[in-house]
Amino acid sequence: MSGRLLRLVCTAAVAAQAALVPLPAAAAPEPRRPVKDLLTDLHKLYRQAEQATETYNATDVKLRKQRSAVTRLDGALAQARLSLQESRGAAGRLARQQYQNTSDISAYVQLLLSRDPQHALDERHVIGELARERAETAARLAGGTKRADELARKARRALDTQLTLAARQKKNRDDVRARLTNVEQMLASLSAEQLTELARLEKNETAGAQNELLASGALGAERAPSQEGNRAVHYAEAQLGKPYQWGAEGPGSYDCSGLTSQAWNHAGTPIPRTSQEQWARLPKVSLKNLRPGDLVIYFPEATHVAMYVGEGTVIQAPRPGERIKLSPLASNPILGAVRPDQARPAAAAQGSA
Repeated sequence: MSGRLLRLVCTAAVAAQAALVPLPAAAAPEPRRPVKDLLTDLHKLYRQAEQATETYNATDVKLRKQRSAVTRLDGALAQARLSLQESRGAAGRLARQQYQNTSDISAYVQLLLSRDPQHALDERHVIGELARERAETAARLAGGTKRADELARKARRALDTQLTLAARQKKNRDDVRARLTNVEQMLASLSAEQLTELARLEKNETAGAQNELLASGALGAERAPSQEGNRAVHYAEAQLGKPYQWGAEGPGSYDCSGLTSQAWNHAGTPIPRTSQEQWARLPKVSLKNLRPGDLVIYFPEATHVAMYVGEGTVIQAPRPGERIKLSPLASNPILGAVRPDQARPAAAAQGSA
């Protein structure tokens, strides 16, 4: 049998044997998860991203303050060193004068031998003034040295703190980006049909929560805003349609607390940068006493904030991929509300919570 024929026979035998081996069953397609579960997961990812954003914002605020402190200390240290240099120069001049005026004759003998005792007394007075000046210069020199050393230590500590905060900020930034990547990956894995169903379900859930809130009587009668609150609302309304951008404070884009803090800053009432600090430090107000300009805080961790504008509506920078918009008050689980100008006389005159 030729070699070529032998190879053909072997090939045919192998093929026949393979035909006898059953093929593995095709993998069953994974069951599609209910859209409600997908929406729950998506909300969880958005919350995690927003919480990471607010952590980043808080670190950013601390870092900016620390940079200002370092700049201030560096300036004070430079001034202290200049003053110290001047004191050392003055001390050197006085030391040279003292060396040039040194005499082994006592002041009493010099007075007795002087042809003009009164002139000698005047000279001794001048010498006494010089002695006092030397003492004061020495004291300034010692104090200046101590102050310069102390400022140098503070400047080093401040710089170390700045570097620590900068490293923490980078870690926070990386955390936000990782969280947002998780959101993007989940959205990319969904079909157009699933995305449409997600949007429909989310809209229905928000409408249901809003109807339940209004039916509960938790909201009171409409109230007029304070002058500051009115200015804050006008500022927020002027930002409608601008994109959400994590860490942004305007003017082209904002995150949730960037919008509310800038609105109140422009109204003349500076407030904390982050939603968590706004919740912790601003006066609380009940939902029944809400008025335009008040801030509504969402989620148990106080990781989202919006501005109430009346009639059960808020302005908010919602989340990545969306734009600043008007939304129902109950668009997220409500933690409570705060009033930035509560302590102001003008606000108190219009009624407190």
